[in-house]
Amino acid sequence: MLTHNYTIYTALIFSLLFSACANRGVGPQGGPRDTIPPMVMKETPINGTLHFVEKRVEIHFDEYIQLADIQKNILISPPQQNPPEVKAIGKTLSVVFNEDLLDSTTYTIDFGAAICDYNEKTPLYDYVYSFSTGDFIDTLAISGWIYNAENLDPVADVLVGIHRNHSDTALNTIPFARVARSDEEGAFIIHNIHDGSYRLFALNDISRDYLYQPGESLAFADSIVTPYFEKMDVHDTIWRDTLGFDLITKDTLFTRQVDTIHTVTRTFFYPDSLILWYFSEDKQRHYFKGVYREEPHAFTLVFSAPQDSLPVVRSLKRSEVDSLVSDSVWVDWMDYSLLQTNATHDTITYWLTDSLAIAQDSIYLGMTYLMSDSLYNLVPTTDTILAVYRRPRMSEKAWEAQQRKKRERKLEIKSNASSKFEIYDTICLYSTFPIDSIHVDKIHLEHKVDTAYKPIAFQLQPHDSLRQTLLLIATLEPAESYRLIIDSATMVDIYGMCNDSTAYTLKLKSADQYSSLFIKMAYFDTQARIQLLNEKDQVVRELPALEEGTKFEYLTPTTYYLRLYIDYNGDGKWTTGDWLKKRQPEPVYYFPSKLKLRANWDFEENFDHLAIPQVESKPKALKGKKTKKK
Repeated sequence: MLTHNYTIYTALIFSLLFSACANRGVGPQGGPRDTIPPMVMKETPINGTLHFVEKRVEIHFDEYIQLADIQKNILISPPQQNPPEVKAIGKTLSVVFNEDLLDSTTYTIDFGAAICDYNEKTPLYDYVYSFSTGDFIDTLAISGWIYNAENLDPVADVLVGIHRNHSDTALNTIPFARVARSDEEGAFIIHNIHDGSYRLFALNDISRDYLYQPGESLAFADSIVTPYFEKMDVHDTIWRDTLGFDLITKDTLFTRQVDTIHTVTRTFFYPDSLILWYFSEDKQRHYFKGVYREEPHAFTLVFSAPQDSLPVVRSLKRSEVDSLVSDSVWVDWMDYSLLQTNATHDTITYWLTDSLAIAQDSIYLGMTYLMSDSLYNLVPTTDTILAVYRRPRMSEKAWEAQQRKKRERKLEIKSNASSKFEIYDTICLYSTFPIDSIHVDKIHLEHKVDTAYKPIAFQLQPHDSLRQTLLLIATLEPAESYRLIIDSATMVDIYGMCNDSTAYTLKLKSADQYSSLFIKMAYFDTQARIQLLNEKDQVVRELPALEEGTKFEYLTPTTYYLRLYIDYNGDGKWTTGDWLKKRQPEPVYYFPSKLKLRANWDFEENFDHLAIPQVESKPKALKGKKTKKK
């Protein structure tokens, strides 16, 4: 009897527990995240349909779905100028075509990561729907990877396409025949290719027209690609799970043993390991950005890109621009100005030296310069430019105080001479205004010997045309202290203002606080240049490779990496690719390990840039951040 009552009691408890658990399912509840993507239940017409004549495709799933970033994820081959309408309603995805389909053509809809379940947004990756308007579906495929040519990082989300037309103009004038998109590892695969030969490209298709537009980054294969397949017999293994018992741990063991090995015939598609080097062309749009006149005595012309030559500038009378304005107080500012330009001629400053010219609030000039057209060709362009000085908004009293301060100003001279000065640095002097005259005998560079300072020889060299930056060339020794003294009135600027006296002290580090690195190439290339990189993959130093070895001296002890490139054109810098010239970027190779340098150590490394595949040479610590792998 007791046993019977106990059985009833136990059953009642389990019933109540089951009821409580069941009630928890009512309404939104917590629990593990649903990581299972939607499953295709039905396709109308079925995937792989021949003689396709429909205007609509419907795909039904086992759960409610939503679409994510349709423009980015969904690709249709061949591309369509009027994209189809893609919608998700409930458990059904529909695709409605907005243009006539080509005859005897295989179409592929690659949904990428667009299809997600409704609640957790778990994506269904790599679902592809294909059909043909002809008698068969093309089945050839090519695949490979895309890498950034400069830093060897994989390039994701880039359009990859093929052209059956081999002419150089096809990339600019004809949409791709078939397309794919690279994943986060830079990998791509183009499906359903028709038998034939093709040119292969990768493109940052900003304009979304499947055409190359100047300014878009790209990659191209040097040779024609001909897809093919091979059927091969391969061994396939069937595994059998077995159950055992561990006598020591008393745990149940699950092991796998080979059940059978049999031979199956599989189809492999080639080429399957193509590599495309992705680059941005060294082509910038040339245009005039604007004129800036923050002070009445100077104005600056700024261009968008380096200029090969200076623009042609001429002064304009006000009456040439506005017939209602009188020229009675006009002064030709070009007769009273000094021209200053940087090395690339994209920033040009005119310093006005006459009070009447400075007093003109509005200065007109005509300027002829080279500007890019739609094809990035440089064509002469003439503009009328107005340089206006607008007085800041302030009270008259504040304005007078500001002007008085400017009249009483001293020429400010700064220098990089400080406690942070490195032995490989050059002492520089910086002036806020162009220098008219310098009394070099009033500049003193002194070496501290015991407790006294003794003068040492130096040379003073201008770094720009108006001497706003001066280089002080001298021989400085490690672990020594120096003093730089600039007497008052050493320099006079173009407005007659002199500097006050100033002094700078600097103490150089001792040689044993630095490291050195000696790099020997296993296979020397006369065109190689070696770059020393920091932990952010940025160039710290660069030297040409020498057959006897390349030495980097006076390095701060820290972690470095190495990279070299082959300087084919000999211009002393890494050169990107050029599609019109059919020039690939200069090849880049990484040293596969990091270098941890210590103070007062001389390190030597042998750099065999051909030892491992180029794309595998980059250290993992330097590789760009990636999204989670699918």
